[in-house]
Parts: sequence; structure tokens; C-alpha cells
Amino acid sequence: MPSLKDLKNRIASVKATQKITKAMKMVAAAKLRRAQEAAEAARPYSQRMSAVLSNIAQAVGADDSAPRLMTGTGRDQTHLLVVCTAERGLCGGFNSQIARFARDHVRKLLVEGKTVKIVCVGKKGFDILRREFASLIIDRVDLREVKKIGFENADQIGKKIIGLFEKGEFDVCTLFYSEFKSVISQVPTALQLVPAAVSTDAADAGAAAIYEYEPDAGEILSDLIPRNISVQVFRALLENVAGEMGAKMSAMDNATRNAGEMINKLTLSYNRQRQAQITKELIEIISGAEAL
Repeated sequence: MPSLKDLKNRIASVKATQKITKAMKMVAAAKLRRAQEAAEAARPYSQRMSAVLSNIAQAVGADDSAPRLMTGTGRDQTHLLVVCTAERGLCGGFNSQIARFARDHVRKLLVEGKTVKIVCVGKKGFDILRREFASLIIDRVDLREVKKIGFENADQIGKKIIGLFEKGEFDVCTLFYSEFKSVISQVPTALQLVPAAVSTDAADAGAAAIYEYEPDAGEILSDLIPRNISVQVFRALLENVAGEMGAKMSAMDNATRNAGEMINKLTLSYNRQRQAQITKELIEIISGAEAL
């Protein structure tokens, strides 16, 4: 049984931890609002970009003028997985959910006999995936020094993906991230970037309109698809930041409550042991007095 001093030190330690988790919760709550606003503001732009891309792709059809980023290489053998996670932990199962989702996809592709390459965006996803797929990771993007995610960060990743495609490093590229729904809900999501995923719903929405393109549609797509890749990566990074802050806020709130419960239990044990010790000392004093 621990001594009174040990219990007192343990209570002080848990109280100090509780102050830290409470402060981290407040910081995450403050950052969450800005991150959520940024993620929600990026959604209409990325969705409209996909709709425009779909309309132009529908006009081009199977024309030879269509860029290879839209039509692909015609093969489905080599897959590039861009896995976006957070740079830091203490956010519950946020990072592990994305990594698990990507890991299941990797295993499925390997069973089918496909070649898999992985680019990790974020330290935590890299740490998780390298345990099993270290030989498949070809690159890692470190954003720890970035205070606020900007489009230039996503554009660098987008150019890296396009550069690998032009070198013939892969046939299909899929982006993995977590879509922010609420503070307690972040949904792991997979989005195909190359060949460009053309939404038939978006194309049908604009099917009633007839457009004339200047210059030709193929040239527009050659400029639009690389930008669309960067836009989708940017949205994924913003969604991840919002999801990370939401998960961290929830995790720190749970940690603060758990610390409070532990403090109550330790305080109860401390008081009982102190009362027992006082009672024992009183009995010894009374027994000594009666012996005299």
C-alpha cells in the first residue's frame, strides 16, 4: 500500500496533468473554429472545380486531345497512395483511422498483385505505415514547421504527384484524408486524383447548357487538371486540420474528466489511510496511558 506521501505526490502530479489537458482543450477549441471555417470555405470551390472539370471532360470525351492526367496511362498496375495525416498526436484515433483505412487499401491492392507506392504527408501516418510498409514508402512531406496551411503547401505536393506521373512512376493516384463532419466525427476518405475522377452527376447537372471553349477543351484541361489536383490536396489538408483540432478537443476533454475522477479516487484513498493512521496513533496513546 502506498504511503501518505506517495499518494500526496500522485495527486499533485495528476492535478498538474489535468491543468495541461484543460489548457490543450481550450487551445484546440480556439483553433477549431478557424480551421472549420477554412475547411467549409474550401468545399464549394473544390466541388465547383470538379463540376467544371466534368463538364469540359464530357465535351472532350475520348478525344485524343485529352491530357494523360485525365485519361491515365491505360494501365492499372502501379498505384500511388498519398496518405495525409497530422504532424502531432494527442488527438485520439484521428491518425490511426486514416492510416488503417489506407493500410486496408494497400493490402487489398497487394492481394490483387498490384504494385503500391506510398507518399506520406504528416509524421504520424509515416510512423504508423512504416511498421508494415516501410519498403513501399517512396517519399514523405514534412509540414511541422508550417504554422498555417496555405495553397502553396498543397501546390508543392500536387507538383510532386504530377512529376512522378510524368516520369511514369504510377498509373493511378489516390488521396487519403479525413473529412471533417463534427467535433466527434471525422470520416476517412479516399479520392482518386489520377486519372481525374469525372463525376457523372456534375456533368449531368450542366448537360442542358452548351459551351464553346476558347482555346480548345483539351488545352483548357491541360491547365485545369494540374490545378484541380492541387485544389483537392489543399482541401484535404484543410479538412485534416479541422478534424485534428476536433479530435484533439474531444480527446483532451475526456482526459481532463478522467484526471478529475482519478484525483477524487486518490483523495478518497488518502483520506481513508490518513484517518486509519490517526486512529492507530490514538489507540497507541490510549493503550500506553492505561498501561501506566
